[in-house]
Amino acid sequence: MVRRRLEGFQSQEDGAAFVEMAIVITLLLIVTLGFVDFGYALYQWNQASKAVQVGARLAVVSDPVASNMGTVVAGINAGIIPGEPSAAYSFVCDGGTSSCTNATYSAAAMTRIVAGGDGACGPRAPGDPRPLGMCDVYSAIQPQNVRVSYTYSGLGYAGRPNGPVPTVQVSLQNLTFDFFFLGGLLGFGQINLPPMTGTATGEDLSSTFTN
Repeated sequence: MVRRRLEGFQSQEDGAAFVEMAIVITLLLIVTLGFVDFGYALYQWNQASKAVQVGARLAVVSDPVASNMGTVVAGINAGIIPGEPSAAYSFVCDGGTSSCTNATYSAAAMTRIVAGGDGACGPRAPGDPRPLGMCDVYSAIQPQNVRVSYTYSGLGYAGRPNGPVPTVQVSLQNLTFDFFFLGGLLGFGQINLPPMTGTATGEDLSSTFTN
């Protein structure tokens, strides 16, 4: 009797379709949400890439984050005949540490590069002529995520009236992406957005000029 009941139980297939459907739907849900998460990560990567381009363009027409750069370079070139190539120099300003190598850090200049001409992140009124900043393009960017370097690239000369002509490089650091769906479902943690850099040749390096 018991054997017969066990054989009957083993031959039952009621509910098999429901179990199979539950497994398939779970896998399909994970794959779909994974596409959404990674698609959003790609979108953020694209926004961050555009932001460094905007930052580099704004940096070359803004006061240097290394605020006394002109004075320091003039001192470096003091022993060089005016008109001769400038001596090599490099200033790296890190928003994360609020400091510049060999120069004085200007928080106001860094804020202008990050937040733009209005000093704030977010939408602008129609027709606002003030230049956009990095966080206007990608809102996650803050001064601590930005490094700005000014390096002599062979342009300009000692004694140049308008000061040095550096190559300006703006780069991002310590920006992460949090998985929204997969973080909860599978425990995925944060991933670092890849390093991104925008480079441009220094122009007037003054915020008082029309941009």
